[in-house]
Amino acid sequence: MSKHLLALCTAAALALTGCASAERNNNGSADAETSSSSSGLDSVLKRHRLDEMGPAEMIDRLDRLSGENRPTDLVASVLPDRLVLSGGGEEMSLDIPRERFYLSVAPYAERTHACHNHSLTTCTGELPDQDVAVKVIDQATGEVLMDESRTTFSNGFVGLWLPRDIHATLTITSEGARGQADISTTAEAPTCLTTLRLT
Repeated sequence: MSKHLLALCTAAALALTGCASAERNNNGSADAETSSSSSGLDSVLKRHRLDEMGPAEMIDRLDRLSGENRPTDLVASVLPDRLVLSGGGEEMSLDIPRERFYLSVAPYAERTHACHNHSLTTCTGELPDQDVAVKVIDQATGEVLMDESRTTFSNGFVGLWLPRDIHATLTITSEGARGQADISTTAEAPTCLTTLRLT
């Protein structure tokens, strides 16, 4: 099977399970083994100028890419504690800094989709390039963790780097519409939120 066809099949499989999933081994964790004799994934990362980036930088860059600029030979999935990369017939995972959690949110008005782990290379939301106000309040302390004006990425998502192991209330407003959701950043929490409706 060609590398391009393998990537398309992988992307199609991810689409069937929502935005993203990662291959699991018997312990329930992402399989991080890669072949030392092959440089397939290394070549893919170099081709997209990702090879010298850390996981947080990769996440920020890939999530901001417009559809036509997204790699078709790379699948990148965000899990609570790591970034899983698949391409060139290989898979690897990179640890996300322990104190940080990446939540990608696609607010919507009419149409949405199911998602648990965010795929940086396949997920799309309904409202790209939309100005939004984002507020996150820690439910335990009442502390305002984030209160910012943002613009959703070309994929319809807005990416939030949050403290790990919190429960919070997320509010997003845009053009007079408002949506709210309870979120968490625990080890089992989703990294993709597609159920926040603006009404």
